[in-house]
Amino acid sequence: MPTPAEFLASLPDDRRATMTTLHKAIRKAVPKLAPFMTAGMGPSPFIGYGKYHYKSASGREGDWFTIGLVAGKSGYALHVCVGGEGGYLVEKNASKLGQVKTGRSCINFKKLEDLNLAATMALVKRKRRSECPLDGIVTTRATTGMVS
Repeated sequence: MPTPAEFLASLPDDRRATMTTLHKAIRKAVPKLAPFMTAGMGPSPFIGYGKYHYKSASGREGDWFTIGLVAGKSGYALHVCVGGEGGYLVEKNASKLGQVKTGRSCINFKKLEDLNLAATMALVKRKRRSECPLDGIVTTRATTGMVS
């Protein structure tokens, strides 16, 4: 698997520009979350920021990212895998994030101009999993780059 820098350099110009802008914004917002590459849920790899170990209610365990960035076939996705009081931060703040489609923790958009970058980075900064548990997931500890 390439490093995040190698991955960004390998992208076509237009996608590289968007992904590099987002990567730099995330690194500025959460500099203590170490970036790494990981396989995604589809064919495109993720740049993850800040690994943590989880255990679901069903007993499934694994390591995942706190923040994840991917360039998909038809656009981009930013995963902000944190919740807050009363729910998932992305879901609760969807109306502030721009002309995007959201899920519980995922922000999908076609082009960077559609994303309210300032509002999105404000959510990214609220990344402490110990303060933001997700439904059915027990965070046991951060494994890389997570500082309380």
